[in-house]
Amino acid sequence: MEFFDTHMHLDDSKFDLDREEVINKIWNAGVTKCINMGCDVESSKKAINIAEKHSFIYAACGLHPEDIPQTEEDLWKTISEIKELALKNEKIVAIGEIGLDYYWRQDNKDLQKKAFEKQIELANELQLPVSIHTRDSIDDTISIIRKIKIERSGVLHCCPFNPELVKQGLNAGLYIGFGGTCTFKNSKNAPKIVEIVPLDKILIETDAPYLAPEPLRGTRNDSSNLKYVVKKLAEFKNITPEEMAKITFENAQNLFYGTKKEE
Repeated sequence: MEFFDTHMHLDDSKFDLDREEVINKIWNAGVTKCINMGCDVESSKKAINIAEKHSFIYAACGLHPEDIPQTEEDLWKTISEIKELALKNEKIVAIGEIGLDYYWRQDNKDLQKKAFEKQIELANELQLPVSIHTRDSIDDTISIIRKIKIERSGVLHCCPFNPELVKQGLNAGLYIGFGGTCTFKNSKNAPKIVEIVPLDKILIETDAPYLAPEPLRGTRNDSSNLKYVVKKLAEFKNITPEEMAKITFENAQNLFYGTKKEE
């Protein structure tokens, strides 16, 4: 089986001691495409650097809601830097990860929303898809994706198992990204959510080094663990893991069209 990890963070410091070994490991596990997501300017640069060294790895650049500057002036300046990175690098296939996160702080909601909206507009300008993070912010996320048309589509990354969010995401033309959380024993809503997502809108991801699937929950995650996600999704959809791997691979290439380039 071939796998496409649509969201991971190989630039994370948890891989500093053995990054190249991990990259060889995931390739040998059948992961022939993956996208390293940026969270700020520096991590986006690291993602690009890793992608430039490995033909099967691609990159995205963006500002995670936890990493946005805390003044509008600095925010607009930083988004301009993100734009320059996207324009200069052919391995950039998305703007991400972007979105809203009210789990850690709620005092900057307005600034988070401005950053999210501005980066959707940037993606539209550059004709790139987006990777959307949402945590404890479902209502505002729905409001924004209903208000602003996302022209090149995108993905609700590690999508919370909320039926209304999934419904509105699909209505907006977005794909739904599933990772290790769909395998967790306490994710009781997972089967219901997977059931309502059409096969042509499902993507797989790891969010590595985070959210390792069962039976490896609590360990450092990497893309070689996609097989557990694929197996669980296949069970929910009553198809074979091979079929699910093929479908999600093709879906990812359809969304992140830059990954179809000749290598």
